[in-house]
Amino acid sequence: WATVIAVALAASAAAGEARARKPRLKIRATHSLALTPVWVLAVAELVGGEDIEDFYCVGLEWDWGDGTRSYRESDCDPFEAGMQIARFFSARHMYAGPGEYHVRVSLVRADRRVAAARTSVRILSRFASSRWD
Repeated sequence: WATVIAVALAASAAAGEARARKPRLKIRATHSLALTPVWVLAVAELVGGEDIEDFYCVGLEWDWGDGTRSYRESDCDPFEAGMQIARFFSARHMYAGPGEYHVRVSLVRADRRVAAARTSVRILSRFASSRWD
C-alpha cells in the first residue's frame, strides 16, 4: 500500500505543478451595459503561468451569446523552448437587439480546448418606452 500511496501522491504533485505552470484566461468587454445598436469589444488575456507549448499558437472561438460565433485560426512556426505565447486577444461584435448576452472565448490547440472564460453584457433598447406619470 505504501507504494500505491507514494505513486498517487507523486501523480497528484505533478498535476498540481502542471496547473501552477498554466496561464489563466480572463475576459472583459468594453460595455457591460449599453444601448442598441452597439459594437462591443471583448478582450481576453492570459495571466500568470509560464509560456508553455499548450498555449502556443492557439485558435480562438468566440461565442457571442446571441446565436453567432466567430473563429480565428493561427498559423505559426513550430514551438521551441523559450518562445513567448500570445497573451492578449480581442474581437468586436455588433449587438442589434436588447438582452443579456453571455460572451465566451475559448482557446483551442490541436482540436482541444486549453482555456475558456466568459463575461456578460447587457444591452438595452434605445427605443424603450418610458412612463411619465
